[in-house]
Amino acid sequence: MTETIVQGQPQAPAVDEAVVASVRTALAAVLKRDVATITPDTRLFDDLGLDSTSVLELLLELENELGAEFDPDDLEQRHFETVTTLSEYVNEHVSR
Repeated sequence: MTETIVQGQPQAPAVDEAVVASVRTALAAVLKRDVATITPDTRLFDDLGLDSTSVLELLLELENELGAEFDPDDLEQRHFETVTTLSEYVNEHVSR
């Protein structure tokens, strides 16, 4: 995967909008929320109240929806900061 460099700063590769939509839909299903209230900038723990149990449910939901497997040992707290950070992680692992 390549990175774009803007004014000397590496930028993360673009995230597939379908992946962002899948993450938003999975969050809405797991947390029983309206998907319209979940934006790319929504903070998973602070705004949505995600916890360790719902993280596992979310990963299972994403694995089923995307036909991918996520290794919990690869995951770090930073991947769960916002919808965007989780989408970047998912995008990277789905496109492998």
